[in-house]
Amino acid sequence: MATTYTIGDLAREFELTTRAMRFYEDLGLLRPQRSGPGGRNRVYSSGDRARLKLTLRAKRLGLSLTEAKAVIDVYDTPRDTVPQLRKFLEVLAEHRGRLEAQLADLQANLAEIRKHEREARTLLARHEKKAVK
Repeated sequence: MATTYTIGDLAREFELTTRAMRFYEDLGLLRPQRSGPGGRNRVYSSGDRARLKLTLRAKRLGLSLTEAKAVIDVYDTPRDTVPQLRKFLEVLAEHRGRLEAQLADLQANLAEIRKHEREARTLLARHEKKAVK
């Protein structure tokens, strides 16, 4: 018999709220089966657990949930297939490009801050020197 999980089981395991779990489901990242009266109970499979784990890993890498879904959806095919690896590399390259652009912006901002700090220190030293005289 296959292992199944409730929404509470996975929420506790991954330290998420059930609201976050439902949000991931709304985005198509998770696809639990339904049971009980009116299909109110969610039944998650080991595949859903793996998708959730991949979603959280993608978030740690800084990928958007849309990017995460694009990569994870490819994981529904047999592992290590050419399309899967190409999609993964494409998403990573785009994300790396954005991060490198952000890093360049941050480095420029830091250089500007250092310049203003030097100028302010120079002015402060002049004012303090005049005050001592």
